[in-house]
Amino acid sequence: MKKTITKLVPFLVVTAFFLSGYAQAIGKTTSAVEPTAAIKEKATESVYKGRVVGKSNKAKTISIQVGKGAKAQTIMVKFDENTKGTEYATKGHGVIISYEQQGKDLYARSIKPKLSKMPKGVTGIKTAKLKAMIDSGKDFVLVDSRPSTRYGQGHLPGAISIPVCEMQELIGLLPTRHPEFPIVFYCGGPT
Repeated sequence: MKKTITKLVPFLVVTAFFLSGYAQAIGKTTSAVEPTAAIKEKATESVYKGRVVGKSNKAKTISIQVGKGAKAQTIMVKFDENTKGTEYATKGHGVIISYEQQGKDLYARSIKPKLSKMPKGVTGIKTAKLKAMIDSGKDFVLVDSRPSTRYGQGHLPGAISIPVCEMQELIGLLPTRHPEFPIVFYCGGPT
């Protein structure tokens, strides 16, 4: 029996080394497996967030300013019939553009409005309540924050025009906040 064990020990040692090396190789192979295309696409998703500075339907391009101050730069992105949300690419509006590179060109795949968060202390108002305020003749300031061209095409009764893109310069014209004299902003989007 001692002879049998002595003959088996080298076999067991070699087998143990082989199996442990094989297990490590399997682990390496498993961890080196390429991610699926969907995971890769999500990990390398390319997005620009900024303000639209121009749009050409003829050239099928959108120019967007990204960054702030001295670091701001204008990027041009092309769009085609497969691009979703081109109606949100309005000059002066904030957008989020998901794009992909095709050769040397960047192509927008989807465009979404970049919605602002309401500042602390500001509350929302429902359309029905705003209509009731207008109908009642209650004193309040109504601000149309859409682009001036949209204001010129039509606006709510009594509204003044302060487009978002001019808000920083014109905000000082509004009265200071007072609970009995509310200021209501509206736009053409879902906010």
